[in-house]
This record gives sequence, structure tokens and C-alpha cells, in this order.
Amino acid sequence: MARRKKKTLSKLKEYKFSNINFRLLLYVVCLTVIGILAIGSATSGGTEQKKQILGFVMGIIILIILSLVSYKFVFKFYWLAYIFNLVLLVYVKLNGDVNKGAGRWIDLKFMQFQPSELSKIILILFLAAYLYKHRNTINTFRTIASTCALAGLPIALIVVQPDLSTTIVIFITFCVIMFLSGISYKIVTTVLIIAIPLASVFVYVGINDPNSGILQGYQLKRIVGFYSKDSTDPDIIDTRRQQENSLLAIGSGGLTGKGLNNNTVTSVKNGNLLSESHTDFIFAIIGEELGFAGSAAVVILLLLIVVECFLTGARAKDLSGKLFCFGLGSLIGFQSLVNLSVATCMLPNTGLTLPFVSYGLSSLISMYIGIGIVINVGLQRKKDLY
Repeated sequence: MARRKKKTLSKLKEYKFSNINFRLLLYVVCLTVIGILAIGSATSGGTEQKKQILGFVMGIIILIILSLVSYKFVFKFYWLAYIFNLVLLVYVKLNGDVNKGAGRWIDLKFMQFQPSELSKIILILFLAAYLYKHRNTINTFRTIASTCALAGLPIALIVVQPDLSTTIVIFITFCVIMFLSGISYKIVTTVLIIAIPLASVFVYVGINDPNSGILQGYQLKRIVGFYSKDSTDPDIIDTRRQQENSLLAIGSGGLTGKGLNNNTVTSVKNGNLLSESHTDFIFAIIGEELGFAGSAAVVILLLLIVVECFLTGARAKDLSGKLFCFGLGSLIGFQSLVNLSVATCMLPNTGLTLPFVSYGLSSLISMYIGIGIVINVGLQRKKDLY
């Protein structure tokens, strides 16, 4: 007992509690609160807001626990986490609840759990630990091939749900982690020379040949709807109308917005002109009801969270901590960029949520797991770079 107590105290001495990143915690909490308020307004204070509050409380508890448990200890179980992730993805494919043609959810009674959201964090954790273990052989064919194969398996399981948007986000995050792992620039250049033309061909065939199987029917309609203003297809018209109404809502908010839970007759939200307003198009609600000030606050908070993740990664004691922080920061940044671009009609509709803001307990809790690990990495950081 005395030996265990002594070992625990020695571990705690490694932590510099003065290094707790209260800024990051503040940014995350503020963003979540804005999201809860916006969800309440979008759903008229329905069960979605109450569930989001529950997810917030659960997320904070998990964040505190992970902040105090060494990330090095957590990373020791990276294979177990990887296998658990695969089991969840296989289960949801075979027995998951289907909604709008996609089987992505597991019914836990008190919430609809979406394994692909947790997969984002688990895959970042796995890659950080795996590449750290093989850091001395990172430029060998065996290590690169095994890393790609291991990352490709869960990505493939997410593709077949189908969930193309999440797949793209995870793939971009994977590329960032591989690039920062110390891989040779010659290998990176070679891969880009091969991958860019190949990806272009796939996209071209997928868009121009509906029978190619590369894109699902609804995915193709979203892309076509984005570029086809003169289409007479009702589904395509509806798809485009959603984004146009989102842009109208954001523009109508002015500087300070119409106010949360307003009863304005001219409100896009009150006219029920937006579907999924509490998830995919939550930014439209924020733009209309909190105006430019609220929208700018959300964008700035997201940017600050990404910056804090990157700064923590730059100060990490080892490669695994660095890769996890940069991986999570890239995930949050890219997913936010895509969601905001869809809401402002700059990209076709993808179905991606806005981190910490959109309704969804799976997404919210998963993000808090990631932030908890980032805060722990910061507690064990090396000396300040500046």
C-alpha cells in the first residue's frame, strides 16, 4: 500500500498544475454554452437541449478524469481501444439504427450513440501511440504500409455506413498526423503526385457516372444541387433550398441578431424553413438570432481552441503527445471549416456537425475526451518554447 501511494505521488510530481490550460477549458465551455442556448432556441427548449446539457455535464466529468490520468498511461491501451473501435463499427453496420438511409447509430435508450464520432478520437489516439512506438522506422515501407492498413480498416467501415463526410475528415486528420510524424518529404511528395490525379479521377467519375457506385444517390444529389440552379428535380431543389435559407438566416441577423427564442414573423427559423437546424445548420440559428457578433464569437472560439491544441502539441514532451494534440486540433479545425462553409453556401451539404455547438451527445462527449487528453499533455509539457 505504501509503495503504491509513493508511486502515485511520484506520478503527480510529473504534473505541473500551474500549466493547466484554463484558456482552452474556458473556450470549450463558452462554445458549448452558446451551442446549448442555440439548440434550445432551435427546438423550442425541447428534449434535445436537456440531452445536450446532460452531454455537457458528462463531458466535463470525463475531461477532469482524463486531465488527471497520464496520457502515457492511456496510450498504453491503444490496441485495446483500436479493437473496441472496430467492434463498435462492425456492430453498428450489422445492427445499427437506420436513419435517412444510413446505419450510424446504436440505441442506448437515453441517447443515440454514433460510433463514428468516437472513432475520430480513438483513431487519433491509436496513430499517436503506434507511430511513437515505431518512430525509429517511420520511413520504412513496413511501418508506412502497416499504419495505412490499420487506419484504413476503421475508415472503410465508416465509408460503408455510409458516412462519406466523416470519412473525409478522418482521412485529412490521418494525413496531418502522418506528415507530422517525421516521414520523409520525398515519400510525401511521391504520394501527392500519385494521389491527387487518382482522387481527381474518382471524383470526376463519381459525379458524372451515377452507376459507378463511388457516390450514394443522396451524396450525388447534394453535389449536383449545389451547382445546378436550374434543376427541376424536387430533391435537388430541396437540397439547395436548405443552404439558401441558411444563408438568408445568417444575413438577416444583422449585427446583434433577432434574439434567442424570438417570435419574429420574418424569422427563417420560426418559418420552419430549415431542417436539421439544431445539428447541421446550427450556425444559421446563431447567425440569425445572435447576429454577426455571435457568429464571430463562435468562429473566434473555434480558432482559439485549434490554436491552443497546436501550442500544446508544440510543447509536448514526446512525439505521441505532439501527434495527438495536432491531430485533434486539425480535426476540430477542418470539421468546423466544412460545417461553416456548408452553412454559408460555399460547399455542398455534407451533414457534418459543428464541434461543441451542434446537437449530438456522441460528438460532444467525444470532443471532451480529446480535450481532456490535450490538457493532460499540457500538464506534462516541456519548457515553454518562447
